[in-house]
Amino acid sequence: MEYLLLAIHSVFIGNLILSKFLGICPFLGVSKKLSTALGMAMAVLFVMVMASTATFLLYTYLLAPFDLAYLRTIVFILVIASLVQLTEMAIQKMSPALYEALGIYLPLITTNCAILGVAIDTIEKGHNFVGMLTYSFFGAVGFGLALLLFAGIRERLETSDIPNSFKGAASSLIVAGILSLAFMGFAGLVPG
Repeated sequence: MEYLLLAIHSVFIGNLILSKFLGICPFLGVSKKLSTALGMAMAVLFVMVMASTATFLLYTYLLAPFDLAYLRTIVFILVIASLVQLTEMAIQKMSPALYEALGIYLPLITTNCAILGVAIDTIEKGHNFVGMLTYSFFGAVGFGLALLLFAGIRERLETSDIPNSFKGAASSLIVAGILSLAFMGFAGLVPG
């Protein structure tokens, strides 16, 4: 039951983008089309789970026992950068079209603060291994959900008749704010 509540909290209440405002760059940059948003969501899911697992193990079995916790951020960034590089090479081989569509935002997963935020938050909150996997997986699912919802709305806005002053970034930011307010409605659903 504890992990189910953690999963619900990670997707809806503590959503990385809409509640914690982590990962805004890919959220705004890759969400013009559903296809690129889905590709980014899958890449972030893979990198977030793998990075959280690797950093959790490194911290638990190397950094903490040898009193090297002060190296946490540097080690975590190196692990994340390595995983992103591997993911980028895999996507380039398997789906050149997606690789082109994601463009600069794919290597920017390295600097996506949502990935580093989850890795650090896992340690800070004292999650065990299963809790870390639950938090990282469903945090990435929440990230993907927000990205896909936003992409769907933005695609719809492209064909809508809206005033010129609201086209482009203005309407995107207004929609992001409203989407964030909508997710705030889940607050209190699960104790945080």
